[in-house]
Formats: sequence, structure tokens, C-alpha cells
Amino acid sequence: MNLPDLEASIAHWLDNNATDVFLSEDQPTRLRINGEIIALEDSQMSRDDLFSLWQACGVNPESENERDARHLTSSGTYLRLNLYRAMGKLCAAIRPIKNTIPPLDSLGLPTDLFRSWTQRRSGLVLVTGATGSGKSTTLASALEDLNHSLNGHVITLEDPIEYLFENKHAYFSQRELNSDTHNFSGALRAALRQNPDVIMIGEIRDEETAQLALRAAETGHLVLSTLHSSGVVESIERLSNLFPDGPRETSLMLLSRQLIGVITQSLLPGVDGQLKLACEYLENDGATRNWIREGKYRDIIDHLLRPQQAHARDMLTSIIDLYQAGHVTEQTARQSSPNPSDFDRKVRGIS
Repeated sequence: MNLPDLEASIAHWLDNNATDVFLSEDQPTRLRINGEIIALEDSQMSRDDLFSLWQACGVNPESENERDARHLTSSGTYLRLNLYRAMGKLCAAIRPIKNTIPPLDSLGLPTDLFRSWTQRRSGLVLVTGATGSGKSTTLASALEDLNHSLNGHVITLEDPIEYLFENKHAYFSQRELNSDTHNFSGALRAALRQNPDVIMIGEIRDEETAQLALRAAETGHLVLSTLHSSGVVESIERLSNLFPDGPRETSLMLLSRQLIGVITQSLLPGVDGQLKLACEYLENDGATRNWIREGKYRDIIDHLLRPQQAHARDMLTSIIDLYQAGHVTEQTARQSSPNPSDFDRKVRGIS
């Protein structure tokens, strides 16, 4: 298969509901559709096919083992690829870089609350969850929402770029690790000299990035970022644990003041074949500021579990709501719950 034909096949698969394409020499092509992997037995890549794709991405298959890459196809579509070897064979994991960004109110978020966070002039907003839980889409939708109203400079620091923004009211500077900058912390330090209003950091991975993000929020910037974590309290605790013991008290004070809110996402397969968003969220205000500063995570958990709150909700309640509305099956809801036995008790009305 020549490169244009391979690009056309990839485009066809992505246009037909695949979110990811997996290629491996002498193996059937595999697609991720609605969260599940399926194999195309009538499509198999040769070493030459993968060799050509690696070279088109500027990667030498004879001397490199893995590389993130961005590729512009002959049809004008951008792809993000992770090129790697498995048992010596050339492979590629492929996703599209999208320029169609879903509206914020179409995602299943607590839209009014989340929009109130992202319309602040300064502070830190965290979108957290496992890989594949839609964090990048949520951030992209939030930034596109701002693009219609904010006359300001938005800097994104990404690894890799997943959505392309068109300048509307806002002016976007999209920077990608490896091709535009070496690391998040260095790019963030430079961003503060680029007169931004909003900074989006693809992920907070280390102490330096965490400290710089908080300093940026403290000095009048809105900072949006992600963490890999399974809940709001785990997210706050994980961020807190990035700080060393010496200046930890000062860092926690800064975090308690600058954190606007945390939302943790999970995508569940729906009965209609579409993914459904369950989310846990917490707005940092009042008592929660003291609990964060003092590391009282048990108090934050108790706060999340209180019913009928506008600014806080636990993941189990969100999952049960999806189940009771008929969006997901009982089996899916139970398996996706943080504690399946808690799900059993709740749906049967047992406190």
C-alpha cells in the first residue's frame, strides 16, 4: 500500500467512528470504537507500509525505537502518531488532530458551574481522570468557549496537540513538546514572558511545573491543566505530594488560595453505543480552602458525599444518575463505580 492509499484508509476509519487506529506490521489493523478495540481481518500492514509512514513523519525506522510525531496528510488533515516498536516490529498508534471542537454544553458537564470557573480572570482549574476519559476534549471545549468572548492571548502547552484552534476573539499560541519546546516547565516559564491571559498546560507532571502553575495563577493568569487521577480528593492530594517537605506549607497555602475547582471525568459506554460522561467535581471555596491547606482530605470526602449540593458531587452519584436515567446499563454502572458494593446499596435505597 502506498502512502496516499494508507492515508486515505486512515481517514476512512476515523470518519467512521474510530477514535484511534493501531497499526503493526504483519498484524490486522485495529480500531478503537466506543472505547473497545476491534480488529479488521481484511486489513493488514506490511513492514514497507509502516516504514513509509515512519519516514513520512520524519522518523528513521532503522535508528529510532519510538517517537511522538505530527503528520500532515496530502488531504490537509493533521494526525498525531506515537511510533514505536513491539517485539522488533514497527507499530503506530494514531489519532486525528481535530479542528471541530464540541460545544461545552454538549459534553455532559455541570456546564454553568464549569463555565463560571473558566471565566475567572485568574486561578487554577484542574480536569482530571484516567487516560481516555475526555480531559483534552473538555479543555479544548472550554478554550473554544472563551474564544467567542475573550479578547486576550491564550497559550497552550501540549503533548501532543489534539485540537487546532482558529483565532476568533482570542489569539492562540499553540506549542507542542519536542517540536516547539523541550518540557512543560521551561515552556511555562517562557509563557509568563509572552503576555498571556490564559495558559493551558497539557499535564502537571512534576514539582517545578506545579509551582510555576500556581505562581502564574497568583500573578493574574487563568491556568487550566490536567492530572491523571481517579477522583477529586486524589487529585488534590497528588498535586500536594509534588511539593517537597521543606516549603510544603507555603505551597499548600498557595494551592488553597489559587485552586478554583477540580473536575474528575470517566467515560462509560452508553446503551445507545455512545460514551456517556460521569464526573465528580468540587468548587474550592470557604471551608475547603482550610482543608486543603491543612491536608484534611477526609473532610473533603465527607463534603463531597453530602447530598443536594450545587458546587460539589461525588462520582458514585453521577454514575447512579446515568443509570437511573437509562443512559447506561446496571452492569456498566456497577463496574464503573469506585466501590460496586456502595452502588448496590445506593440503588436499593440503603444509606
